[in-house]
Amino acid sequence: MNATPAAKASSVRKTSVFDVMRRLLQTKNHMVSTSTKKGSYMSLLNIIQGDVDPSQVHKALESLREKRLARFIPWGPASIQVALSARSPYTKSAHRVAGLMMANHTSIHSLFEKTLRQYKTLRARGAFIEQYKKQAIFADGLDEFDQSAEIVRNLVDEYKAADKADYLQWGEAQTDEAQQASSAIGAAATADRGPNDPRERPSSGRNAAAAADDYGQAY
Repeated sequence: MNATPAAKASSVRKTSVFDVMRRLLQTKNHMVSTSTKKGSYMSLLNIIQGDVDPSQVHKALESLREKRLARFIPWGPASIQVALSARSPYTKSAHRVAGLMMANHTSIHSLFEKTLRQYKTLRARGAFIEQYKKQAIFADGLDEFDQSAEIVRNLVDEYKAADKADYLQWGEAQTDEAQQASSAIGAAATADRGPNDPRERPSSGRNAAAAADDYGQAY
């Protein structure tokens, strides 16, 4: 015996806000080739589109928290930001509720590491760099590439550190090291200046006054 259209309609459960948020957290729905099964979310924003009641959003967030479907960094708040959006009048959708997730996850460091490995291989072979050598910025060498690679390495280290509870202490230590290195470079530059260096000569009050008069006359 075939079911009536009314019976079929009643057997189909409407997609809820929780269903959309749960699916957004699934790796198969992500637009990046890295798994979030390892690592932690640093920030997460869900944009929910459709006819949605705010109370449904609250219930969905509670369910996500109870089921622990999203793992957050241990040193910061575990919160999911939600923005509600009206359905676009220019696009048709068969779904009552749709969603878009934008997140910052520590597992992204695996993609940066892969990029660094590929760069190292190409750099060693000298592949695809002839066109760059023709540019003025690379006239004296390919230091720009190496500096960029170093920045990416630092980013990888920071994402890995962000997965740990002592990330804030790690960040303070990195800041202190950078300040010490900057101070050392400044001290070395000052030491290189001799007593006859014009930069070390104090300007006299007369010269300063004359410069001020010249400035006033010019303007």
